Amino acid sequence: MNQPVLHVLSSAQAETAIPALCEILSDCVEGGASVGFLTPYSTADALPYWRGVVSAIQVGETVLIAAKLGEDIVGTVQLGIGTMPNQPHRADLKKLLVHRRARGLGLARLLMERAEAEALHHKRHVLVLDTATGSAAETIYSKLGWQRVGVIPQYALMPDGSYCGSTFFYKSLSAI
Repeated sequence: MNQPVLHVLSSAQAETAIPALCEILSDCVEGGASVGFLTPYSTADALPYWRGVVSAIQVGETVLIAAKLGEDIVGTVQLGIGTMPNQPHRADLKKLLVHRRARGLGLARLLMERAEAEALHHKRHVLVLDTATGSAAETIYSKLGWQRVGVIPQYALMPDGSYCGSTFFYKSLSAI
């Protein structure tokens, strides 16, 4: 099997990758990931979301990192750097997505490590994220050194429409 390769995608590269990105998002939602969307969720349903991400990349508000196995994009994560003026040091980690056929290969860890490196490159040293309470992602973030802040019950809906809590995490990348 090929070794994963990670890339930061430009807006043009992200535009070209939209079909693969739509497939990953659809697969994750259909697989039960609470990432903002409800089932049924097709690749066509994902198109407006990814067009918005491409626009955010164009204006410098988002960094999109893609993991490839061979020629196939099988995972992504986003770094939201379009923060308010009083938060030039902070970024939001968004939408860690790994296609079900590529799970168990360490891609989530590699994507998160690359996101942290990109955050430092953009002079962001406080990172925040939220995830569905009780999800596999919650375990991953804890293992990667993220600090659990707390849980808000019934914060969002799972893809099937049932309520889920959200666990909030942060990670400081500097000793400031």
